[in-house]
Amino acid sequence: MKNCLSLIVSLALFAAPLTTTAFAQAGNLANPAALTEKAPASYKAKFDTSKGVFVVDVKRDLAPNGADRFYNLVKNGFYDNVRFFRVIPDFMVQFGISGDPKLSASWRNARIKDDPVKQSNKRGFITYATSGPDSRTTQVFISFRDNGMLDGQGFSPFGQVVSGMDVVDALYNGYGQCAPRGKGPDQARLQMEGNDYLAKEFPKMDYIKKATIEN
Repeated sequence: MKNCLSLIVSLALFAAPLTTTAFAQAGNLANPAALTEKAPASYKAKFDTSKGVFVVDVKRDLAPNGADRFYNLVKNGFYDNVRFFRVIPDFMVQFGISGDPKLSASWRNARIKDDPVKQSNKRGFITYATSGPDSRTTQVFISFRDNGMLDGQGFSPFGQVVSGMDVVDALYNGYGQCAPRGKGPDQARLQMEGNDYLAKEFPKMDYIKKATIEN
């Protein structure tokens, strides 16, 4: 799944004080080079969204580089408050551009090496978006249908939605494809302006409240 610009076929009344751990986590999140922990052989990532909860089961042997990056992103809170900015019915839903422009800038060029395709892009599988060889960063997509035509293009799934696929299916899809080919957001503006841009111009867009690694 190439990004929006190149595809042809991311309060309580009183806030609790931040702990040292929270500060360290926030600091690390702005430094991709510090987030390189090897993921477990298998793990689950829980996404609490504006439509409900879904869970992704990740198998590291499917795509080690992709699984490791996803593990670090989820564990350190990258996907919290991130919008599902591209939802195309009968195709896929894409997310993974931070709502914080500073974080987007930090991760924009934090690319990982490609993984060989070991699993077809079937319905419910999650895969990284890409703009070419070895260009994966933080954007991922979940297939609404069997998208086997992507296999030969190097899109390597690393996990599967194992519960809550009905939640994924229900994500708001009224904006469709990204600009300039569709009515959806302009990815360049999203990178530069973050959630302020989306909240103002795409208020119905669903989002991730919090993503966590399940024990």
